Amino acid sequence: MTVSDEDKAIVAEQLGRTPRGMRAVAARCPSGHPAVVQTSPRLPDGTPFPTLYYLTCPRLNSLVSRLESAGVMKEMTDRLATDEQLAQHYLRAHESYLAERDAIEPLGTTVTAGGMPGRVKCLHVHVAHALAAGPGVNPFGDEALALLADEWPSGNCASKVKN
Repeated sequence: MTVSDEDKAIVAEQLGRTPRGMRAVAARCPSGHPAVVQTSPRLPDGTPFPTLYYLTCPRLNSLVSRLESAGVMKEMTDRLATDEQLAQHYLRAHESYLAERDAIEPLGTTVTAGGMPGRVKCLHVHVAHALAAGPGVNPFGDEALALLADEWPSGNCASKVKN
């Protein structure tokens, strides 16, 4: 896969560093800038990197961080213990994520990202997965995006948000 030099430069600006293992832009902000990148299962130095989708949009990162600070992840994790249908949907999201990553390069592990499938550890990963895979794949990514619908997508999502 190739990534344009322009996209690489924008992602570097968004992250404040050179992106590592970037394979593709998996989703874009409304302004057309990268919002999610797909990363290689191994970084260029060979280090395993199980996070296939990485959220780069500074505005969306900030909004997701606010949800995390509000305790949304704990509530989501608690629901996994009581809602069997949700737990099954989340397990399917994990399996989908793992299959996509392993199709690129198997890491020999069932560890994916964001706490899947037993808990919600990083909401950023779930939002990135939901944007890359589309609605209906990652239930917690979809929920987080619904919670943020009044605030994102809007504006120039590629500009850095200062807290």
